[in-house]
Amino acid sequence: MQKSTVSRRSRKPKYSKPYKDFPLTAHPSGRWVKKFNKASHYFGPIGVSGTEQFEANWRAALDRFNREWPYILKSESLPEDAVKAIESCELRVLCNEFLAAKRNKMETGELTERSYRDYFRSCKLLIEHFGKNRTVESLRPLDFEAFRRGLAKKLSAGTLGNEITRCRVIFKFAADQELIPVPVKFGQSFERPSKKTLRRVRNEAGPKMFDAAEIRTLLRALEGEAVGIVGQEEPVTLKPDPQLKAMVLLGINGGLGNTDCSGLSEFHLDLNAGWMSYPRPKTEIPRKIPLWPETVIALSEVIERRLRPRTDEDQGLVFLTRSRRRWVRMAGKGLDEEGNEKPRSVLDDISRAFGKLLHALNINGRNGLGFYTLRRTFEIQAGESKDQVAVDAIMGHTDESMAAVYRQGQISEERLRAVVDVVRHWLFPPG
Repeated sequence: MQKSTVSRRSRKPKYSKPYKDFPLTAHPSGRWVKKFNKASHYFGPIGVSGTEQFEANWRAALDRFNREWPYILKSESLPEDAVKAIESCELRVLCNEFLAAKRNKMETGELTERSYRDYFRSCKLLIEHFGKNRTVESLRPLDFEAFRRGLAKKLSAGTLGNEITRCRVIFKFAADQELIPVPVKFGQSFERPSKKTLRRVRNEAGPKMFDAAEIRTLLRALEGEAVGIVGQEEPVTLKPDPQLKAMVLLGINGGLGNTDCSGLSEFHLDLNAGWMSYPRPKTEIPRKIPLWPETVIALSEVIERRLRPRTDEDQGLVFLTRSRRRWVRMAGKGLDEEGNEKPRSVLDDISRAFGKLLHALNINGRNGLGFYTLRRTFEIQAGESKDQVAVDAIMGHTDESMAAVYRQGQISEERLRAVVDVVRHWLFPPG
């Protein structure tokens, strides 16, 4: 059977009206809409067709439409009773509207599916704690203080900060979209952990980096060599893994992370010249990275042995799993058994394979070590080049300074090569 060549990102859900003369139209963002004088007026989320939530949503949208439309036609302000009806915005309505807007951005490529999944989880946490029928206007600073206290018991300081930021974004959306009359007041307690707290947590965890000997051990093991393990008499010999070896080299050669390696295409590589031109997927910041001879050889071997991908959208990727899929991907249908929306899960085979490698070589004793630690290690060692501007360019960091505006991304190849050479000499000292 011929496979579709349309990417998942371009497929938008199709919505149908609950009955023929329904006055509202389904907007691609997942909301019911009606236009007047070239202006769009939204009346609530749609939901998944055929579910109970879909029926509840269109009935609520119709009720709101009947209240507000006569005043919209006359360009008049809503009366007090209609305003009060709008002011009673339940948390489930806010979350549905917010996720519909974010889903629209995801489908147009403006938001990654992983970010949408994080927002979905944040909405779920809010509803689990406050209840889906809790009105947003009734939330007070003490409510958010209790919510934060519960999150702090099960989340790390860094994850807690990210969760609080996302929750604030959700409630800001409510005010921006006029779902509530005044912005939510969080109080002074619903804040991200202080920088001091984050530094203390990092100090307690210890440095998240590999030393040069550990990385050399990883590379030798991935080549199939017998390597000695601390605390064991017999050396360990693993099955050669050219793909993971090339990824490790990319991580320490140019600071590539899991998603970077998974999405790397031949289009990004000029192996004859020894360069990679690859915008960072997270920020779309352009990166031009000099490749070590060892990295070029490893990539050439992977490309030579590469399997044919299972889907057309993975055509040209450098790395494919044994099942001929990309190494980091989204999985699942996005719907539960009842037809309600749920986020797809992230399958990261790079983290899984690298974790097994660390465990086999007994290099997993320190907390927080993973494939992304190679990127952190590159950043630390590249800093010894004393050219942080060139380091940031290779890392794909965002620079909003005026100096960056003046540079317009123009950094000489000599400076970029000098940075990666510093890291190479640290990893493979001469002699």
